[in-house]
Amino acid sequence: MATKIDKEPCREAYNLVRDDTNGISWATFIYDGSTIVPGEQGSEYEEFVRTCSDNVRQFAYIRFTTGDAMSKRTKFALLTWIGENVGGLQRAKIGTDKSLVKDVVQSFAKEMVITDHKDLEEENIKSELKKAGGANYDAQAE
Repeated sequence: MATKIDKEPCREAYNLVRDDTNGISWATFIYDGSTIVPGEQGSEYEEFVRTCSDNVRQFAYIRFTTGDAMSKRTKFALLTWIGENVGGLQRAKIGTDKSLVKDVVQSFAKEMVITDHKDLEEENIKSELKKAGGANYDAQAE
């Protein structure tokens, strides 16, 4: 059965993360049978990390504050989490299913596929966003 996405509820979750006024900094998109639907959402990155168990495959849209001494910026990442115990067919399918999520989640600085818990460390993600962000003035002497 072909995967589909429940667009409007997923778009609402996406917009919650993009909204500067509500404190929501992440939202997940999970599988309900063959349909991708909004999952959990929250304000602390560690809460998101706890949703990434070894039996789960999911997408996540996450807000980070990055930058350097000269400027701070809000950057967004689209993460695909594939747990260690996810089967081969589901692993393969998530790659094509991501296009459905990208129909809703259209604005992000970095896209990453993560399969190992150590790669979920917040500083790793921020480092990747910083690389994608352009100019970095941290190295200049003040």
